Amino acid sequence: MSIWHAWQRDCLLGVVRLVAGAYPVWHHGTPNATQKIYFSNHTSHVDTLAILAALPGELRSQVRPVAARDYWERGKAKVHIANNLLNVVLIDRKKEGDGDPLEPVREALRLGYSIIIFPEGTRSAEALPQAFKSGLYRLAGEFPTVELCPVYLENLQRIMPKGAIWPVPLICKVHFGATITLADNEPKADFLQRARERIVELSPVRHAD
Repeated sequence: MSIWHAWQRDCLLGVVRLVAGAYPVWHHGTPNATQKIYFSNHTSHVDTLAILAALPGELRSQVRPVAARDYWERGKAKVHIANNLLNVVLIDRKKEGDGDPLEPVREALRLGYSIIIFPEGTRSAEALPQAFKSGLYRLAGEFPTVELCPVYLENLQRIMPKGAIWPVPLICKVHFGATITLADNEPKADFLQRARERIVELSPVRHAD
């Protein structure tokens, strides 16, 4: 990434911090450069930016968000942000022919990047995540040395809910939990439920019940 594009990215993330806060909360340990799959609940278009804003600046160039091609390839501004500022891994929402939508993600992991994914597959208006789709399980099995870091985005469903045009000024916190791994012979359904539970455990909503 060029210095000019890095400056634009940091300005964009600065606006996110100004509007939403995006305060990082590290529940286990401190941030480090070990390759990771950050998996998070998904409530708004700002989710990716909030996670990147919460990460230390020295890590951002090695972290690539995974996002839908059809959203980020609509309009010159989105294309510029996706390709030049965020280095987004663009994937197709649906499988076409013999292709696998996860292949661009695998390539990013093979190149040593960390990634950000949203295992629900779509945004939700709820504070707690919906059931996870299978992509996280497949990646965990294919890349066993990559750490899996749960992330809970607090308040973003209220700051920039699905369908909103302008953000509501509230404080967002980005909770990072302890990393997990796929256990030997762990069934897909069990792993996906366990991964979801790691996010739920980070939520103040869960603790308030």
